[in-house]
Amino acid sequence: MKHEARYQTFATNHRRGQIAHLDGRHRKHARIEPKIRDQKASGIGLLPSRELNVNASWLTATTLAADLRCWFQLLALDGEMARATPKTLRYRVLHVPARLVRGQRKRRLKLPGTWPWAGIIIRAFRRILALPHPI
Repeated sequence: MKHEARYQTFATNHRRGQIAHLDGRHRKHARIEPKIRDQKASGIGLLPSRELNVNASWLTATTLAADLRCWFQLLALDGEMARATPKTLRYRVLHVPARLVRGQRKRRLKLPGTWPWAGIIIRAFRRILALPHPI
């Protein structure tokens, strides 16, 4: 088996420091960049107005939506969908033509039988229902 060496460079304005510490800082920042990309894809970069109050409300709403999406992925999804981008999550899970129906003292989620990701949605719904109720 052939091993390939991976090289990477980064520039910093720090005058001193251990290479391992600087590399750790760089890798930590690299984990943040996809989160920023996901926030931008969720509307944080599309300010709707020239008014500060309107834009502040918009940023609050988009930040809350991003937090809810992150918690949903953490608590209800697994595998590839737990790490999916907002676009993939919207397409596969959030835009499904489903209905939440109450009857006979039960809640039912009615999904179309042909939806390819119905199993993922059903597992997520069951995980959410299994969460303990807050006190």
